[in-house]
Amino acid sequence: MDEYSHFVDWDKMDMSAQSQDTKELTCTDFHELKQLARQGYWAKNHSLRAKVYHKLISNIPCRTVTPDANVYRDIVVKIIGKRNSSSLPLPEFVDNSLIPTYCLNAEGVGAIRKIILCIANQFPDISFCPALPSVVALLLHYSKDEAECFEQVCRILACNDPSKRLIDQTFLAFESSCMTFGDLVNKYCQAAHKLMVAVSEDVLEVYSDWQRWLFGELPMAYIARVFDVFLVEGYKVLYRVALALLKFFHKVRAGQPMESDSIQQDIRAFVRDIAKSVTPERLLEKAFAIRLFSRKEIQLLQMANEKALQQKGITVKQKRQNVHLAVHAENFKSEIVSVKEMRDIWSWIPERFALCQPLLLFTTLEHGCSLSRFYSHSEGHEPTLLLIKTTAKEVCGAYLSTDWSERRRGGNKLSFFGTGECFVFRLQPEVERYEWVIIKHPELASTGSETENHAQPASSTLSSSSSPSDRLSPFLAARHFNLPSKTASMFMAGSSECIIVGGGDGQALYLDADLNHGRTSHCNTFNNQPLCSESFQISILEVWGFRDTMNG
Repeated sequence: MDEYSHFVDWDKMDMSAQSQDTKELTCTDFHELKQLARQGYWAKNHSLRAKVYHKLISNIPCRTVTPDANVYRDIVVKIIGKRNSSSLPLPEFVDNSLIPTYCLNAEGVGAIRKIILCIANQFPDISFCPALPSVVALLLHYSKDEAECFEQVCRILACNDPSKRLIDQTFLAFESSCMTFGDLVNKYCQAAHKLMVAVSEDVLEVYSDWQRWLFGELPMAYIARVFDVFLVEGYKVLYRVALALLKFFHKVRAGQPMESDSIQQDIRAFVRDIAKSVTPERLLEKAFAIRLFSRKEIQLLQMANEKALQQKGITVKQKRQNVHLAVHAENFKSEIVSVKEMRDIWSWIPERFALCQPLLLFTTLEHGCSLSRFYSHSEGHEPTLLLIKTTAKEVCGAYLSTDWSERRRGGNKLSFFGTGECFVFRLQPEVERYEWVIIKHPELASTGSETENHAQPASSTLSSSSSPSDRLSPFLAARHFNLPSKTASMFMAGSSECIIVGGGDGQALYLDADLNHGRTSHCNTFNNQPLCSESFQISILEVWGFRDTMNG
């Protein structure tokens, strides 16, 4: 066929989509290159794809001393010797990963282990890299020889551009990526997430498979298309495609009984057989239709998850805790929600806090209906969970990302703060979670008191932030990441007069100073049900903090 077909079993390769047109790729403009990658410009010509891969990988900025093809030729005999490659034990850092063979011939299959062992020799700092076998196997299809494949993989691993994340090489990076993926599923695939919570005891364990779906289960024609775009756009593409896979899984399997006793196995089987239901083009189309966070925003979220893991001492592979069962029945007692309901709430919160257990900070049954005591018991804790039960048996609440002490920054004024990780929810009479919005000036604040005199310029409703310039700001706490204060979301507000919590889809909650009475605002432009009655009497109010399960 061509000089790049040495390791390819052409009987396994789908030749129907291959073109013999020897077109070249001459563009260097990033945006044009991105469009060509998404459109599959080089996907239909094996030789062209090999040349494009070589060009893109050659342009990756790497550390000064990066092993090349000559290094491989020097060390391969010393490391492998005369041993049969199929009997070679793989390094621990691939974690018993699947070793996909895709469309490789016998020589190509044998070359995978040899290359991985040589990489282990040259990269002693790699401690966990389950995606590596798939990347090696894929690039062998487009390499002239083993040495060239080795060099290309080494360049990907040795990338030293801090803004260009490629492959996770430590357990900390991998585990935080799984938590980040869980956060993204929670926000962008809520129907699928609800299914995962219903059928799995450990949701994070399911989401920890996300890289395996791509680098292991996905068939050759699909992972190659993903890799085309990955080399141009980076790590964010992987999140996009994994989210799309989960969306398709939920769509195809919705209402059907599970095929096995494990949702993990069902998803793996679905991805393996994805050609039965979704084409590569449709998968990518779905992936890029998701209005995902910005690259910077995802990077900050990943950093937050890494920090949470480091603080809990989870930096090397160990037996994973049953994260979403952190709400232990024997240690939990609420007068408002059951253990099951609290576990449902736990499945909505950011993954880095799902590692914690709930800690009761304030309850009106014990501490009385005093807003000042509410503040004194809640301050110093971040995040917190607000639960309310009304005299009409309605149950609602809010996840609040920011310490209530932040309210003092406005002096005596009613100042707004919080981040886009905040949300409000309803448990009774029906379960519903509402996404965040930015509060401009809730009509709720118009209480006839001084409060309204200090509020911001009028805007009669709660509004969703949808402009690109707003997209980074609402999600992350400004003070955590040194972002300018003007980027802070306005979700929470508190004064000696009242508490205001803004929720998504036009929902907002107002509690007066005696914590006996509250009311809600519901924007009529949305079709969903209100959070609770427009005006209500509070029966019980609780505030919960998050206790570190690792450090007591």
